Amino acid sequence: MSSKLTTMNLYLEPAETRRLASLCGPLDDNIKQIERRVGVEIVRKNNHFQITGLPRNCLSANNLLKELYIETQTVKGSTPDIEPEQVHIAIQEAIALEQADDSDDSSINIKTRRGVIKPRNPNQSLYVANITRHDITFGIGPAGTGKTFLAVAAAVDALERQEVRRILLTRPAVEAGEKLGFLPGDLSQKVDPYLRPLYDALFEMLGFEKVERLIEKNVIEVAPLAYMRGRTLNDAFIILDESQNTTIEQMKMFLTRIGFNSRAVITGDITQTDLPKHQKSGLRHAIEVLSQVEEISFNFFVAQDVVRHPIVARIVEAYEAFDLKEQTLKAHKESQYQKQQQETAAHES
Repeated sequence: MSSKLTTMNLYLEPAETRRLASLCGPLDDNIKQIERRVGVEIVRKNNHFQITGLPRNCLSANNLLKELYIETQTVKGSTPDIEPEQVHIAIQEAIALEQADDSDDSSINIKTRRGVIKPRNPNQSLYVANITRHDITFGIGPAGTGKTFLAVAAAVDALERQEVRRILLTRPAVEAGEKLGFLPGDLSQKVDPYLRPLYDALFEMLGFEKVERLIEKNVIEVAPLAYMRGRTLNDAFIILDESQNTTIEQMKMFLTRIGFNSRAVITGDITQTDLPKHQKSGLRHAIEVLSQVEEISFNFFVAQDVVRHPIVARIVEAYEAFDLKEQTLKAHKESQYQKQQQETAAHES
């Protein structure tokens, strides 16, 4: 494609002042975000948008503006506001659409009663596809990449298709750095704070009342990992969240609970382990031990896959760069120390 700048004209119809204001955002913040992220310059006069940049970037911005304008359509007398998060997600989807193979697009959507859930980038698409094809799937990467949300969506889809009879969600009850001390209430109330992210995902998929009914019938079970010992789980979709906080023994115990006609998804971020420093993460160990087992899928997400606020991706990248610098420095010091030891030994001999 040509590297010369081009100008594209876009007229958004119907030209409704309230919808155009919603699209552009306060002080044109949404337009500025598109300009910054897509690499174009946008000049607006009423419903006329003049987009200048590389041809491919102009086309992307043109399509983004059209899609976002559709989202401003008046519903029950009110015009919805386009939030910065919506713009960010739309840009992520546009980037993914350019990179992904169009032939795979129809096979990766997840249908739930609340609507169709679409992966937003190639890694998410591959992750969902692997969940449907493998009995055990690992989703590994930083926060905000959709690991847990997509796993819960796939579990709800499998339940509603009657491919499984129940959903089991679990995670290790490990304090995230803080010492919480004594927690009041019964056992359920004590462990609920650790399992809240899983409940939140379920409520979004099925609604509060539906989830409560299914929990009462034991069709959905949310429990700490310690409850898995001694059980065999048949006809179930099992999700182990925050698996970086499992010990080696816990991970082995969990993986050996899986029974007939069951699927398991294990999610975690090996850079955010809350275990004591002397304990090795069961997730990290599982990657080393099981990476060559054909029936098991490993999916690794990176900072670019983050679908939360754009700053989250930059935070993840900054930490990764810092860790790499620290590792390089440590390796250099060890190399210098070994060299010094060898020189000392040679001198003494």
